[in-house]
Amino acid sequence: MLVCMSHQGVAQSKKRKANKDTKEWRYDLSCEGIAKQGSKLVKVWSYSKSPKFAIAQAKKNAVHGIIFKGFAGGGAGCTSFKPLYDEPSIKEDHEAFFELLFKDGGAYMKYVSSATDGNIAAGDRLKISKKEYKIGLVVDVLTDQLRKKLEAEGIIKGLNSGF
Repeated sequence: MLVCMSHQGVAQSKKRKANKDTKEWRYDLSCEGIAKQGSKLVKVWSYSKSPKFAIAQAKKNAVHGIIFKGFAGGGAGCTSFKPLYDEPSIKEDHEAFFELLFKDGGAYMKYVSSATDGNIAAGDRLKISKKEYKIGLVVDVLTDQLRKKLEAEGIIKGLNSGF
């Protein structure tokens, strides 16, 4: 029993470190191709000390990127995408909402799915230093549903609300 408890403690410690990496919101986001209507197919590059945790945080990073960063257009029929909200103070103004949205297993999971079943291509697993990895994962983000949720919470204005 003691061994199980110590193993669980170590796992929780590693999870906290991964969450710390995520709190810094260090990731890159790019368009991966055309997705079904109402969603965006993106590749998110997450940084972490462990590839396993970078993969786990990729979906969270993708949703964060759609809300706050957006991405540039490019090949594969991609057009640029403005973030759903780019006001810097929104995180502080709605801190409780975003804390719940991005907690482990939080509501962000409703708006994202892995397009590759979690499989990482060989070129998408990069060791960038002795202690850090950069992992690329393709995910599908349900942007229309995410926008509706943010509108319903009063965080962003609806598209039909005028200027």
